[in-house]
Amino acid sequence: MKLGVTFPQNIIGGDPAIVRDFAQTAEGLGYSHLVAYDHVLGINTEAYPDWRGPYTSKDLFHDPFTLFSYIAGITERIELSPQIVILPQRQAVLVAKQAASLDVLSGGRLRLGIGIGWNKVEYIALGENFHNRGKRSEEQIAVMRALWAEPHVVFDGEYHTIPNAGINPLPERPPEVWIGGGADATYDRIGRIGDGWLNIYVAPDQVQPALDKIRSGAEKAGRDPGEIGLDSWVGMGRGSAEDWRAEIEMWRKLGATHITLNTVFNRGHIRPIAGTDPATHLNAIQTYMQAVGDLF
Repeated sequence: MKLGVTFPQNIIGGDPAIVRDFAQTAEGLGYSHLVAYDHVLGINTEAYPDWRGPYTSKDLFHDPFTLFSYIAGITERIELSPQIVILPQRQAVLVAKQAASLDVLSGGRLRLGIGIGWNKVEYIALGENFHNRGKRSEEQIAVMRALWAEPHVVFDGEYHTIPNAGINPLPERPPEVWIGGGADATYDRIGRIGDGWLNIYVAPDQVQPALDKIRSGAEKAGRDPGEIGLDSWVGMGRGSAEDWRAEIEMWRKLGATHITLNTVFNRGHIRPIAGTDPATHLNAIQTYMQAVGDLF
């Protein structure tokens, strides 16, 4: 089991010095992977007075491929994991190219997390169909994997056509594609085609039905469910070090392969820490590693 951490850019800011300090500190503390999430656009709340989404134009989000390209150049070993790239609002061949380039330039450190998102406004602005995003994401994954595996690809699908062409450079090995989400259709998709599940907010005492659905999807597809990873987010905004350790052990028993600390998330059983300045969050990830690091 591996322990990673989320870069809380939308809370502590994202200027180059903050990015550098957080990434290098996380690597120096021994975190195995660094996570960042993706929003291309934020809505103007003056135009949407009834908006209930968690993010707006006031929240800072770097493009994950650009962000991780910068981080790749200032770190040496830490894995780079977008969690998640909202794949169906992006063009699949372009994402395949960006992911391959990042993986090559980082020395094979990319673990690509994808999902289908929730913000219809982003889909409208990016010219993509919000309503078929789940089904379309499956073909997008197939497109990306084909492009990562072969120098030339002929693909004629429902949503994509590649007339005998390929990307260059190719990654040394195809990046893993982990899928985030919390719907039954997502669990089935993970079981059939995902390398792992990014569990953002389901608590350990409530997660077994989802794991059973993933297992069922894998078995129907002729896959070994044991080869599908589980990356679960945890928080440190409440409880003691003993509570944090107990939660990790619960996840271990459930078969988690990765744990990701998020200091700002506020959903489900995860609560944020107090404070929005970089120093507070850097101190927090040090405190957490001191409390639980021996479990990994």
